[in-house]
Amino acid sequence: MSTALGLKLRLGDITEEMADVIVNAANPGLLGGGGVDGAIHRAGGPEILAECRQRKKELPGGQLPRGQAVATTAGRLWARWVIHTAGPIWSAAEDRSAVLASCYTESLRLANDLGATSIAFPAISAGVYGWPLEDAARIAISSVRSVPRGSVAEVRFVLFGSAAYETFRSAL
Repeated sequence: MSTALGLKLRLGDITEEMADVIVNAANPGLLGGGGVDGAIHRAGGPEILAECRQRKKELPGGQLPRGQAVATTAGRLWARWVIHTAGPIWSAAEDRSAVLASCYTESLRLANDLGATSIAFPAISAGVYGWPLEDAARIAISSVRSVPRGSVAEVRFVLFGSAAYETFRSAL
C-alpha cells in the first residue's frame, strides 16, 4: 500500500528491504539485542557491530539517548546505511510520545543528511518495549509526515506480522 506522500507499507522482514537506509530499533547500548535489533545485526554481519562500537565511544556514557539516531554501514544488508535509534519503553504513568516521535524525525533528518532517497522503518518501540500498536502507528505516521523530505522520496514501514500491518494501514 502506498500514498501520494511517498509512504508505503510492507508486510515482511526489514533485513530484506532494498532501501538506502534501514532503521534499527536499537537499544541504547548499540551492541545488538532481540527483535529487529538482533535481526539487523545478524543479517548485516560484523561490520555493523564494529561501527556501533565506534559510535558508542563517541556518545556520552557510551549510550545512545532515547529518541536520538546514529548511522553506520549496513554491512551485508541491501541498504547503504543502518540508522540506529533508541526508542522509549512505554509507560502508562509517563507520556513518552515525544521521544517516540523523535526517533522517526531524527532518523529522517539523518537520512536526509546522508543524501538517502529511501528509508525503511520498523514499528519502533511496539515490540518488546511494549508500546500499544495503535498509538505507535499513529505517532509513527504523523511524525514522518511532519518532516520535510529533503532527499528522501520514499518512506516505508516494514511490518512484521499481519496485525501490525493492518494497524498501520488503518492509521494511514
